[in-house]
Amino acid sequence: MLPGMDSPFIYVANKLGASSDELKLIFSFLLSYPLAAVLKRIPDSKPWQKNIFIVGVSLFYLVGLFDLWDGLWTLFVSSAGSYAIAYFIDGSFMPWVGFAFMMGHMAVNHIYRQLAANPSGVDITGAQMVLVMKLTAFCWNVHDGRLPANELSDFQKERAIRQLPDLLDYAGYVLFFPSLFAGPAFDYVDYRQYISTSMFKLPPGVDPSKAPPTRKKRKIPRSGRPASWKAAQGLFWIVLFLQFSGRYNPEKLLSDRFLEYGFVRRVGFLWALGFTTRTKYYGVWALTEGACILSGIGYAGIDAKTGRAKWDRLVNVIPQEIELAQNTRAFLGSWNINTNSWLRNYMYLRVTPKGKKPGFRATLATFVTSAFWHGFYPGYYLAFVLASFLQTIAKHGRRLFRPFFLTPDSTAPTQYKIYYDVFTWVVTQAAFAFTVQPFILLTLAATVKCWARVYFYGIVGVIACFAFLNSPAKLAVVKRLKMRNQPGGIQRAASAEVLPGGTLGLPDDPEKEVEDMVVEVRAEIERMKREGRGSIDVPDVRAMVQERLRRRGKLV
Repeated sequence: MLPGMDSPFIYVANKLGASSDELKLIFSFLLSYPLAAVLKRIPDSKPWQKNIFIVGVSLFYLVGLFDLWDGLWTLFVSSAGSYAIAYFIDGSFMPWVGFAFMMGHMAVNHIYRQLAANPSGVDITGAQMVLVMKLTAFCWNVHDGRLPANELSDFQKERAIRQLPDLLDYAGYVLFFPSLFAGPAFDYVDYRQYISTSMFKLPPGVDPSKAPPTRKKRKIPRSGRPASWKAAQGLFWIVLFLQFSGRYNPEKLLSDRFLEYGFVRRVGFLWALGFTTRTKYYGVWALTEGACILSGIGYAGIDAKTGRAKWDRLVNVIPQEIELAQNTRAFLGSWNINTNSWLRNYMYLRVTPKGKKPGFRATLATFVTSAFWHGFYPGYYLAFVLASFLQTIAKHGRRLFRPFFLTPDSTAPTQYKIYYDVFTWVVTQAAFAFTVQPFILLTLAATVKCWARVYFYGIVGVIACFAFLNSPAKLAVVKRLKMRNQPGGIQRAASAEVLPGGTLGLPDDPEKEVEDMVVEVRAEIERMKREGRGSIDVPDVRAMVQERLRRRGKLV
């Protein structure tokens, strides 16, 4: 650590009653903004200078700010090991060897952190969790690059690495400072396109005069405004966390005074504690995303409607979708989005034999990987198991009861739909107020104590719902749906196979159908354009596909 670096943080921490390590972490996020602005100003023609700058800043963060010499060694071992595995091992087992090495190495640090029992301190496990996502994906991308193109999906073709990167590019990818400690994670292809500026080339057919504005001769579009907006959002959530954390915290939840509250107030406290905890993550992820936007790697092309640059490539959380969620899929699908994507693309779909649909084995492997990736506190596993039950219940409930609040052809809401929306919001928020407590409390004893104080209402509700779903009452509801709605539509929806979706990287079937059809339609449009069949204008492919699915009774 640089001499005197700790003193100002310790002083401010004592004044605020916070942890000096947490303050340094926030400081590093904020410092990444001016440093990202410097990074963007390094000439596009000299990517090696950008790589050196990126590595230098990350080294300053790791050892100059946090004194994480052991952490630096940890990242080196993980990175060097993964590169060596990709270099020396060929064949279908290579990415699995890389996966086992990375997860095993991280498991050691998770156990060490758990034994240290210092949740407010900053160690290397956060950065290593991000690195695990990046490097397990890297091994799969290298593996895909060694296969014939006709054996790959479109996603795999886009991400395939045909030639191993040089060590400087690889180091820049591993130590990309705006996302070093908290993400977001991204694939090597994204970094290579960013560092070479090929990411910013205009698509064929786009008028150069309509390109997003840039400064001087840089290819990276101007991103100061969207980055500043993300920074403002991040600071807002951090301030909110500081305001609420003194009032809603685990110590009060587990204190004897909590027993003086009535049941409704206790549930309200659980919800407030969950919300307060989420604000910390909202703030951190917004700050890191903003720094990525300012550096340029958050660029996601040009919006077809507005003609402006899009900066949502690395979105990791959508707070409004979570806090207003009316079902499990909406809640979990908007949380830790990059991790969900990693689990889906590099676990759920990878354990499925070619030519077959993902089944129970893929689902189980994904849930286990997600829990193992987080660590070994019992709370993680309790929360994951309960969330999986909620996912199944929510899907059945939506398919059984939501159609009653829509017109018979399911194309428009009835006047009573507002009551359904309010009820499902209350139920969803109450269910997750109960479910997220193990993630906050971590230990089995604290979780059981908390749940007992609200009479295990979440578990009781799950048991009651499964009892209903396996009773004659469900059959009565299905029968009524058949009588009320058009033949074939709701019957299919009510009896459809239930797969975990929208969470932990597992797809939701109706939405997956939409996505697949969108990809197919767009591919067909591109093919027709290449064959010279003229200009094809499809203003909203997704809406068109959804309408087709509704008419076929596949989307409720």
